[in-house]
Amino acid sequence: MTTYAALLRAINVGGRKLPMAELRRLLEGLGHDRVRTHLQSGQAVFVSDHDDEDALAAEISRALEARFGFAVGVIVRDHAYLKAVADACPFPAADLEPRRLHATYFSAPVDAARYADIDAAAHLPEEFRLGDRVLYLYAPDGLGRSKLAEVLSRPRRTKDVIATSRNWNTVRKLVELTAGAE
Repeated sequence: MTTYAALLRAINVGGRKLPMAELRRLLEGLGHDRVRTHLQSGQAVFVSDHDDEDALAAEISRALEARFGFAVGVIVRDHAYLKAVADACPFPAADLEPRRLHATYFSAPVDAARYADIDAAAHLPEEFRLGDRVLYLYAPDGLGRSKLAEVLSRPRRTKDVIATSRNWNTVRKLVELTAGAE
């Protein structure tokens, strides 16, 4: 049995309402155990004997669309991956306000060429770095004011992948919620 986090993209915004109690019931109905949700922004933690994260994500996405009538991008990752993302942060996470640091999780690997045309110096003090299926963003004035975040999230940058961002508080909480059952 493995503990996973399901990261849902763009729910409970723009009319795409998905109550967390219904998400928990849906995951339980798919046969997953110890289902919990975190916040209202689309994080669920569950235990499963399935070992294919992409297949789990596709199954959850299909079930969500069937139940709620709209497509939801889903990324499923296990505790080891979530912990590795937190541990590999290229920024001094312990010294920064967690709401100023973000991780954008990708459904598949992305290469640096996708971001090669960004003039990093023009966006300072904001910075980003790529990791294993993740992009780390430091936005000292907040995500809502970040010009770099706008550039990073343009459709051509996220073409062919699901991308969903979480602030560092949520990154750490997902590591905590998925720990222990591995």
